[in-house]
Amino acid sequence: GVPIANRVEPGKRPRSSMAPTIVRRNGDPILVVGSPGGSRIIGYVAQAIIAHLDWGMDVQQAVAMPHLVNRFGTYDLEAGTSAADLESGLQALGYETNIRDLTSGLHAIAVTPGGLSGGADPRREGIAMGN
Repeated sequence: GVPIANRVEPGKRPRSSMAPTIVRRNGDPILVVGSPGGSRIIGYVAQAIIAHLDWGMDVQQAVAMPHLVNRFGTYDLEAGTSAADLESGLQALGYETNIRDLTSGLHAIAVTPGGLSGGADPRREGIAMGN
């Protein structure tokens, strides 16, 4: 098979681990989010933050939404989702595209006036629970 770019071996550092991110407003935490995913982590985490803070999605909706990630000039579009429907439009604008499985594994906690609200990516194991 093809060797995994981020495989563990002596003397090697991983390309990345996770991206634990704390978003603060006036010094207070309002959102904590992270994901595995190698070089796609930045896109996964940024998309979830924008979806929650700018588009008003609840934290579960934000981590579950279809992914499109531009890495190195090529858009990776999540197979079997509405993101894949953007392929022809992006290609018409001159972008290279790949449709593929994107198994992010995002998890997030939003700090709200009513307490904490969690979200777990349905693409991997994990759940968000609370009272």
